[in-house]
Amino acid sequence: MRIISGKHKSKRLQAPKSLPVRPTTDMAKEALFNIVNNTYYFNDIAVLDLFSGTGNISFEFGSRGTKNITAVDAHFGCIKFINETSKELDLNINTIKSDVFKYLEKTNTKFDVIFADPPYEFEIELFEKIVNLVFDKDLLNDEGTLIVEHSKQTDLSKHQYFSYSKKYGGNMFSFFEKENEA
Repeated sequence: MRIISGKHKSKRLQAPKSLPVRPTTDMAKEALFNIVNNTYYFNDIAVLDLFSGTGNISFEFGSRGTKNITAVDAHFGCIKFINETSKELDLNINTIKSDVFKYLEKTNTKFDVIFADPPYEFEIELFEKIVNLVFDKDLLNDEGTLIVEHSKQTDLSKHQYFSYSKKYGGNMFSFFEKENEA
């Protein structure tokens, strides 16, 4: 994997092969960050990276100047890799080893961008549970966005907070926002 832009542009990172991850492809990540770049100033936002895996998304935000990043993953090896890499790159990434659902149920911290990259094989109910927890717990700041990465076979467009989706190859990003409240 590589960092696409910012102070660590083109930096290649090699995650241990033993990690149970499926990193977001460079093409999809670049498209995602083009969208986010048109909405937010990276220096001014708080980001939550759920199912953070290798930290690919957290590193990209950090390289672009985001100072307030929280990465949550249940796997010790993933958290260890993110900690080591963020220290090496001098990025301020707060890691939390936790089940994502338990974390969402307990936290009261608000974020501008919440990115979730759960396992693609999750049942639709688990994807919806992520969205419901974020909005039921009011974890987004005003103008905040929840972005869920999933396969093109998963349709989240019927959720009340759904805003739009973008497809890149086999990847989909669904965007959810507060202003879509009924």
